[in-house]
Amino acid sequence: MTNNKPTPPILLITLGDPAGVGPEVTVKGVVEESANSRLVSVIVGDVRVVEAAANNWAPEWNVNAIGSPGDAVLAEKTINVLELANCDPAKFEIGQISAYAGNAAYEYVVRAAELCLSGAAAGMVTAPLNKKAMVMAGHDFDGHTGLLAHLCGVDTQYMILGSEKLRVIHLTTHLSLVDALKLVKTDRIVKCARSANDHTKQLGFASPRIAVCGVNPHAGDGGLFGIEEAEEIAPAIEILQAEGIGAEGPVSPDSAYRIAYGGGYDIVVAMYHDQGHIPMKLIGFSSGVNITHGLPIIRTSVDHGTAFDIAWQGRADHANMVAAIDYAYNLVTGSAKR
Repeated sequence: MTNNKPTPPILLITLGDPAGVGPEVTVKGVVEESANSRLVSVIVGDVRVVEAAANNWAPEWNVNAIGSPGDAVLAEKTINVLELANCDPAKFEIGQISAYAGNAAYEYVVRAAELCLSGAAAGMVTAPLNKKAMVMAGHDFDGHTGLLAHLCGVDTQYMILGSEKLRVIHLTTHLSLVDALKLVKTDRIVKCARSANDHTKQLGFASPRIAVCGVNPHAGDGGLFGIEEAEEIAPAIEILQAEGIGAEGPVSPDSAYRIAYGGGYDIVVAMYHDQGHIPMKLIGFSSGVNITHGLPIIRTSVDHGTAFDIAWQGRADHANMVAAIDYAYNLVTGSAKR
């Protein structure tokens, strides 16, 4: 008899900085996700650190050390760990920034990216690393985004914040408002909205509805409060619509997010960092996921930091990790619900 049951996808989950909350939220997240039996979760880390975390928060679970993703098992109460053996718990101090732990976190990301690029895994989910610790270890990147862009050989990627009811892609991110305004240009808006369209299609939306925000109050109000809407954003909308992309705008942000949250848009294009972050942090602080779009691999992440002040205390909320795993699964399978 032929077994037509689909093979569950393999998702790699990097452990993050071992001195932070990464081990706690990762172990808790893997344990909760396992109840769905829909994917194979593989933690990329050090077995000794994962065992210590499991002893605290999943004492009945077995830690299964493996050498490659293909060795992972989908078994009851089993946590698969791709063993890098690079972080002796006796050599770092919980809650403290160190080059030793920063290097370990860096190596987890590098290994996971390599495996995804090779096709050994369907995607990766990242627990938080500390930028300063990574730089102290000699790896001069601005965080996950810059590191992954380097590893994947790309120079254009977009930050997306996603949740079940609201998704936002950012035209610009970590820039002053003055500098961000200089980049509100037609060609850049078109490229960003195309990425928004590709992302939502990957989630399973057949004909994505995209709100492209204005940058000035009331989307410029016919030129009373600025010219960017007429000179840069509106022409981009015309190009996108001519390509068959369901983009609308310029939409005043105070309307765009309300409509999107109610189901009227599938994704919103934000012109600058806070225009996208504030509404997402308000309605999806625990459920919001950070996604890097533009890489040749699937990568989602928790939307919080290492939280050294509460590390290894049992106080970290793993809801964000569960959401990040769920979002990655939806990207892999195209199974997001409208």
